Amino acid sequence: MRARLLLSLLLVLPTAHARQDPLPVRQAVERFLYIQTQSLAGEVRIQVGELAPDNQLQACDQLEAFLPPGARAWGRSSIGVRCLSPSPWTAFVPAQISVRGPYLVTAAPLPAGQAIAPADLRQEIGDLTALPADILGDPSRAVGHIPRQPLAAGKPLSASLLRQPPAVLQGQMVRVLTRGAGFQVSTEGQALATATDGQNIPVRLASGQVIRGTARYGGQVEVPMP
Repeated sequence: MRARLLLSLLLVLPTAHARQDPLPVRQAVERFLYIQTQSLAGEVRIQVGELAPDNQLQACDQLEAFLPPGARAWGRSSIGVRCLSPSPWTAFVPAQISVRGPYLVTAAPLPAGQAIAPADLRQEIGDLTALPADILGDPSRAVGHIPRQPLAAGKPLSASLLRQPPAVLQGQMVRVLTRGAGFQVSTEGQALATATDGQNIPVRLASGQVIRGTARYGGQVEVPMP
């Protein structure tokens, strides 16, 4: 009788104290990150850490990986995994997502306030997740822009280091365009401020009237219909 009772306890204990196998958790995270990073430009590498083998989580039949609110699959990350069945629980697994791709650096020292030319730039290849979030890879987003501060040679170029060139200069004669349904009126005026593309700017017309419009490249100011 005692032997049968001991045998019954041995059969029950492993089930009662079953632990979640780390392998299915890792596989769920890998599948999730593969989907999340498919649209990223560049060579993506994913490394997923391990769930502790001595975890106290009940074995799960249905796992679901997710990103915590505000997180993204980029660089060093913590990926959530929740159990949907039979008993709910949530755990987090470390992961490293690397994206190897091109980015811009300065080819020579650049002074502040001088518009960037194509010869001022060169492309390098590296892990984009280790660089500033607004790093630039397309030369068209840098050429013509102006450094906010002096930049050393070899400096990775990010959008926050640059400002747009002015579209209209103070005192410049501009073409004022007023558009409506099926018509356009054009006149001349003088810009009363310097503005970048898309900024609001005051313009004095030949009549002396001062109006406001949106500065555009090419010395134009768009004025909405009243």
